[in-house]
Amino acid sequence: MSLFVIADMHLSLGENKKMDKFSGWKNYEQRLQENWNSIVQEDDTVVIAGDISWAMKLGDTRTDFEFLHALPGKKILIKGNHDYWWSTKKKMDEMLAQNGFDDMLILFNNAYEYGDYAICGTRGWSYDCPADEQTVLLREVGRLETSIKAGLAMGREPLVFLHYPPVYGDYVCTEIMDVLIRYGIKRCWYGHLHGAARGKAIIGDVGGIDMKLISADYVGFFPQLILK
Repeated sequence: MSLFVIADMHLSLGENKKMDKFSGWKNYEQRLQENWNSIVQEDDTVVIAGDISWAMKLGDTRTDFEFLHALPGKKILIKGNHDYWWSTKKKMDEMLAQNGFDDMLILFNNAYEYGDYAICGTRGWSYDCPADEQTVLLREVGRLETSIKAGLAMGREPLVFLHYPPVYGDYVCTEIMDVLIRYGIKRCWYGHLHGAARGKAIIGDVGGIDMKLISADYVGFFPQLILK
């Protein structure tokens, strides 16, 4: 059993929003499939930290989720800023069950046990959040705290996964970082950054937290090994 992570798969098998027009994204779905199959086994777990599918509605995700379902391993899904199909956890759980996608779990105001660790996380929000988006930011802060508390209640060390980076260049999302520091989080993975934006990614120690960028294009469309 191994634990992997990747973000920003931007699947578009049921939509016409291919990422191939962007530098480094040519044949990305095929590359992702081949890379995933080369390293992930059936008893492994992969956290997918947001921007999973370009589908606009939950019912339109089926083709992309069939692609995911065909890949080995359990998948734990987190919301990204482009996951417009995201709904309530109840509705998403029902959709997964109805379609036989029994290898997928929704991480949303909860946590999942993984050995001595707990898989925790949420979408997060932008580091430069304007005043009119403070309500959204605070909601995400609450979801992060709820998830971490759920992990701690299991008696496990929380591993935190976000879609938005909590730090970027000279910017800091103070509200998110405060939660991570308050609960003694040691490791955090995030996505969202592509192209030139990756140049300002903060990777390494930030306030005692090991930060890692795991956007699909940044990691060459390979799920990244966390625990073996």
